[in-house]
Amino acid sequence: MASRTRRHGPATPARGGSQRRRLPMRLLLPMLLLVALVAMLMLRGYVHSEILADHRVQPEAATDKVPEKILDGGPVIDTRSGRTTSLKVPDHHIVLTFDDGPDPTWTPKVLDVLKKHHAHAVFFVTGTMTSQHPDLVKRIVDEGNEVGLHTFDHPDLSYQSKSRIDWELSQNQLALAGAAGIRSSIFRPPYSSFADAMDNKSWPVTQYIGTKGYLTIVNNTDSEDWQKPGVDKIIKNATPHGGKGAVVLMHDSGGDRHQTVQALDKFLPEMQRKGYQFDNLTEALDAPSALTKVTGVNLWKGKAWIFLVQASDDITGAMVVALAVVGSTVIGRFVLMLLLSGIHARRVRRKGFRWGPPVTEPVSVLVPAYNEAKCIENTVRSLMASEHPIEVLVIDDGSSDGTARIVEAMGLPNVRVVRQLNAGKPAALNRGLANARHDIIVMMDGDTVFEPATVRELVQPFGDPKVGAVAGNAKVGNRDSLIGAWQHIEYVMGFNLDRRMYDIMRCMPTIPGAVGAFRRSALERVGGMSDDTLAEDTDITMAMHRDGWRVVYAEKARAWTEAPETVQQLWSQRYRWSYGTMQAIWKHRRAIVEKGPSGRFGRVGLPMVALFMVVAPLLAPLIDIFLLYGVVFGPTQKTIVAWLGVLAVQAVCAAYAFRLDRERMTHLISLPLQQILYRQLMYVVLLQSWITALTGGRLRWQKLRRTGVVEAPGGPVPSHRTRSSDRRPVA
Repeated sequence: MASRTRRHGPATPARGGSQRRRLPMRLLLPMLLLVALVAMLMLRGYVHSEILADHRVQPEAATDKVPEKILDGGPVIDTRSGRTTSLKVPDHHIVLTFDDGPDPTWTPKVLDVLKKHHAHAVFFVTGTMTSQHPDLVKRIVDEGNEVGLHTFDHPDLSYQSKSRIDWELSQNQLALAGAAGIRSSIFRPPYSSFADAMDNKSWPVTQYIGTKGYLTIVNNTDSEDWQKPGVDKIIKNATPHGGKGAVVLMHDSGGDRHQTVQALDKFLPEMQRKGYQFDNLTEALDAPSALTKVTGVNLWKGKAWIFLVQASDDITGAMVVALAVVGSTVIGRFVLMLLLSGIHARRVRRKGFRWGPPVTEPVSVLVPAYNEAKCIENTVRSLMASEHPIEVLVIDDGSSDGTARIVEAMGLPNVRVVRQLNAGKPAALNRGLANARHDIIVMMDGDTVFEPATVRELVQPFGDPKVGAVAGNAKVGNRDSLIGAWQHIEYVMGFNLDRRMYDIMRCMPTIPGAVGAFRRSALERVGGMSDDTLAEDTDITMAMHRDGWRVVYAEKARAWTEAPETVQQLWSQRYRWSYGTMQAIWKHRRAIVEKGPSGRFGRVGLPMVALFMVVAPLLAPLIDIFLLYGVVFGPTQKTIVAWLGVLAVQAVCAAYAFRLDRERMTHLISLPLQQILYRQLMYVVLLQSWITALTGGRLRWQKLRRTGVVEAPGGPVPSHRTRSSDRRPVA
């Protein structure tokens, strides 16, 4: 698919002698989209305690620095304004407390039991769970219960700095404000227990919490429901003795809490019959409510936080679904490629296989050329070595570098030069078609060389009268550089293995511009080459399918093309290919609802092309985003194993493709690096093409700089490779 372009004058410099370079919107939008997706993923990871989470738990420490009245006191510890006091719950009052929620499964069940028995409780919620389930926090408050802080993501605060403690509290309050429009003044430290368990590590934290205006709440009795000891054991652990009041510790999150719910349903009426009341903490202490309304800017900050968290969950959920689609598509494509390409190889390689009667009549070879002075001599000389009778038409598309003169000076028989003003590759091919003398038309690029047997192998499928076009086997000739080796892998695995698959399925999307052949009558029936799209080879191939012609792949018709040698040139080429493919799909979209051959291609071929060549590659970056996330934030080992598994599958497919093409396996050494670096470039190119299409942008033809390093088979080997401005490093 060599590119051609109309000539353009030099850019006019801006006043002042320089021109400000702006980042094009087609580049800016993919970057912004990538940043937004990563930000959403990071936010979700933070809210789900996958990022910045600290699961360390401090071992028991000495208690000599904790005041005796705290160790011997009640579960409500007040260190506000320099106080060092504690309070107990009055007799026959029980304050039920539930930690670590709200949980979408168990918190509603707990609330149902409380409401059934006309009881209230205190829910010490984490910011992470509140952010994920704000509706449950609102229900807790609306039903008359109190809410307390339990930090944002449940770290042991004795390990944390004061700034981290402040962050945990403020983020917890932010989540409460967004969920229920409230803030709370009661706090329970994670991993806390009874008052007499306060030690020299936790006491300084409690003192600091008090300076921020919070009451610290521990407990009198621990139901130990997290151990699932059974309903009766939970009730026994939770029951205070001698009619005393108590703060009872339970959990509404963190695992299966069905025993907690069952125990609660028995515990409440049993204790109520003994004269106990189940109140909020402030109700039991006859104190003002711990909850105050949040208004103004703080309220909107909270709502914005909840919105972003919900959006991150939704977007990440959609990304996971998309990842599943991509994974299934990739695996399905690999399976299809391996299965169908094997069938294709066995079919065309079996002894005695023929497409039909041997094709021996001469053919016309069209070589559209625009500024191909460095390559055209190699191209034409390779054709002169052809084992099949040919005429060669070099259509000079307004070259300014003497391309036509070079060909004319060669003085070769059966080689004609047709000159025209610069009009683009499709116009050049149509001009060549009008001047061709034979009924079979071979098309190649001006930077490509053929092997002696290429034309003969390329035209043999026309022995089958149903065949209208044939795709040859395009190979990378300059594969000695890293970027060339990556494209070599792509050509052998991605293009040629695909073509075998599409041949069997009878929906091959593209006859490569570097090596393809057509029946003249088939070309004329579909109107010749069109300039409606930037991928004229894909456009004409789809038109052939819709007209009822069969398009096949000739594996032995090898052509050696010069692939781009710099990232910039590769970007330009693939950007045009991707955009042109989208244009071709859109142009032929009506085939989906048509009848006959056109309808078959529309309902089989177009979806396959759109899925495998546009949609799946567009979503494939999700694999790498999740890979990077998993490596950095865990589970690292499982993530790496999964990625290595995907790489192994790709390596198997690549090795199989190389074996079919009889290529050396040594080039596959760079496959892992290709998957890490090269694929990212292709992702951005495809995304850029999408944005150009969606924004109605127009893309011009771009001429790639050639070096002429691909020699004709058996031709002279250059003594050195020219180092000029046309040949720059990859990076």
